[in-house]
Amino acid sequence: MEDGLIAELRLPSPVVEIEDDRLAAAGVRVVLKRDDLIHPEVPGNKWRKLKYNIATARELGFETLLTFGGAYSNHIRATAAVGAYCGFTTIGVIRGEEHLPLNPSLRYAVSRGMRLTYLDRTMYRAKTSNAAIDALHEEFGEFYLIPEGGSNADAVRGCAELPAELDASVDVVFCAVGTGGTLAGVAAGLRPDQSAVGVPVLKGGAFLEGEIVQLQEQVYGARAGSWRLECDYHFGGYAKRTSELDEFIEGFEMRHGVRLDRVYEAKMMYALFDQVARGAFPRGARIVAVISGSGEVPDVA
Repeated sequence: MEDGLIAELRLPSPVVEIEDDRLAAAGVRVVLKRDDLIHPEVPGNKWRKLKYNIATARELGFETLLTFGGAYSNHIRATAAVGAYCGFTTIGVIRGEEHLPLNPSLRYAVSRGMRLTYLDRTMYRAKTSNAAIDALHEEFGEFYLIPEGGSNADAVRGCAELPAELDASVDVVFCAVGTGGTLAGVAAGLRPDQSAVGVPVLKGGAFLEGEIVQLQEQVYGARAGSWRLECDYHFGGYAKRTSELDEFIEGFEMRHGVRLDRVYEAKMMYALFDQVARGAFPRGARIVAVISGSGEVPDVA
């Protein structure tokens, strides 16, 4: 089935320039990098992050993938899908208590063969401790561990391939930041005359700079590429929303026919438009906004 998955991937992902009077007034061009269209079950940065993790797991002889996430995690769903396509058993360690019936996201993961287990929030915070990992090994045997959100050295390598798919005229790349793996890779893959802007979607996201540098150091030995974080667009915290953000989402869909994921891409695009309005980019600048994935549960029979 892995060959079938590879054949279905839409790579390079499409790019679509948007026309907007707010951008035109500033003399700035914006192109959407539609990574959400790479694959309906493994969209966007999920495939880029998992691609080399799967290769490493197979090379090391593992048959089981184990990863972590919340009850609505896109990463959990994508790992379940990749496991089904590529012949791996998958285990999802879910934050919080079990609630039945399962929500659509977890129901989808189970339909793709994923076994679910749960950790209360206190235990979940210690999920990467030796004691927690040892307990998981005792329960499930040997497994290849993929971190929450999929961000590790292999994920960085996968995301670093994105800039090669962009036109040479691009000046800046915007992306949402959850765990930092996408920005770490994208920034490293840019040319010296290009830069990246990451928009953390959780409150107090400045700490992610250290996390991103650490990821880059694992792959490249040092901080790589020109990049910065814009931390003031979290709208109250992870998965939080306001009427202002909801209005922006509605307006963007009306203008451009794209429904932005409110957890990630909506905050990133809001930040982009706000930065443009503040004059952060010179006239003539060409910006790429990475639409990394969808919060929609795939409709799979």
